[in-house]
Amino acid sequence: MSDTTETGVQPVSGTRRWLVLAAVSAGLLLISVDMTILYTALPTLSAELQASASERLWIINAYPLVMAGLLLGAGTLGDRVGHKRMYLIGLVLFGTASLVAAYSLTPAMLIAGRAFLAVGAAAMMPATLSLIRVTFVDERERGIAIGVWGTMAMAGAAIGPIVGGALLEFFWWGSVFLVNVPIVLVALALAAVVAPGGSGSSERPWDFLASVQVMAGLVGVVYAIKEVTGPEPSVLAVAVSVGVAVAGSWSFVRRQRGQAYPLIDFALFRDPRILVGVLAAGMAMFALAGVQLVLTQRLQLVLGFTPFQSGLTVAAMALGALPVGVTVGALLYRLGTRPVIVTGLLATAVGTVGVLLSTSAPLVWTVAGLLVVGAGTGASMTAASAAIVGNAPAYRAGMAASVEEVSYELGSLTGVAVLGSLMAAVYARTVSLPAQAPPAAAEGMDEALRASQGLDPADADALLGAAVQAFDNGYRVTLVIAAAVLFASAAFGFLHKRGRYPGPAV
Repeated sequence: MSDTTETGVQPVSGTRRWLVLAAVSAGLLLISVDMTILYTALPTLSAELQASASERLWIINAYPLVMAGLLLGAGTLGDRVGHKRMYLIGLVLFGTASLVAAYSLTPAMLIAGRAFLAVGAAAMMPATLSLIRVTFVDERERGIAIGVWGTMAMAGAAIGPIVGGALLEFFWWGSVFLVNVPIVLVALALAAVVAPGGSGSSERPWDFLASVQVMAGLVGVVYAIKEVTGPEPSVLAVAVSVGVAVAGSWSFVRRQRGQAYPLIDFALFRDPRILVGVLAAGMAMFALAGVQLVLTQRLQLVLGFTPFQSGLTVAAMALGALPVGVTVGALLYRLGTRPVIVTGLLATAVGTVGVLLSTSAPLVWTVAGLLVVGAGTGASMTAASAAIVGNAPAYRAGMAASVEEVSYELGSLTGVAVLGSLMAAVYARTVSLPAQAPPAAAEGMDEALRASQGLDPADADALLGAAVQAFDNGYRVTLVIAAAVLFASAAFGFLHKRGRYPGPAV
């Protein structure tokens, strides 16, 4: 009997397997928490760093943007250098970037720190699941471990706003990044001791150029969105950014179709189950990230909630998502993925409408809407993961997992970019400032609050009244758009039934 697994690493026995799971779960939790931790911290750090409306959105978006650009290639790089080594490198990068972000002196420095964080996260993310696959040979134990992995990812995104809010109750804004460092050190020490090694393989090349092409396409799209929705959009800037987006995307697709080992086999999307799964994963994260962002801003800037109070409010999504996700996972073999995806997207859309209608109602109605949003998101994300990974051919299983992870990051990225930019644009175009208000107050609610501090009480009240009205205009429009996108996605999931994966039998 061989003393190595089929992956070429020594088998892991006893308690050590579960210590490996603890080590990779800690890293995954950090990655997920940092996706949403700034939602409650954004007003505070914006005030401290004097960040503009555009800079605030880049502070949020730099992380998912860079992650989405690097994730596809990171899995292949891990195959080459070894997944343990890749995970340890990612932890070191993530910890270092956390220090840079925590002590940023300007918005630009913080944006760069967030991008640096994403490099470490992209290195860790594929390695976490790969280490689980090589560590847990028993099918039952592996299923439990992957279930814990998925739960940690969902829980991290859900508790991020709570963690951010709780830290800001007692510490300065940099603490939301500094808290990563001790967890990184523990995970680093544990993984170095217990994670199975392996030197990797050089059979598949690392396509760095493809990652650059993806990044160029994403940056172009995000910049175009922000420019179009800005108060004074530049036609030249929009044209250039769209050109960069088209060039990057076209060159990536063309390169992948000519590669012996592509990062994405686009034939996967001919299977309607996989296509619907990718769409559902992206749209669920679109709603989750977008609704969390605009709601946490309103709770703090308009209703006067503390960061911690706003974090606790949006935690209702987690209360809805986690039990439903686990329950649906156990019943998918009976229900099928498509009905659950469609039902989940419809529930998320209905919950979003509920949040919209509760704008002027008692808070309990907003919480009820968030519970429904969370339940729908948990159901659709669980079924989407099963649809993507479960319906891909065995020889495309790793690629399908990467596609799933990227769909989540792209959903979060577009949710923040589209809905965040749209809310800022509606505010800027509908705000009617009193004569005595400084022009800077037209840029956003944060600027209006800062400007009001230098006015006498009557003028400050007039300014804040106009700003709140404009902010709520943007808030309502973004929720309407989010609900419409979710309803349309559910309709697509229900109606799209063409084709099967055309690959060879395996």
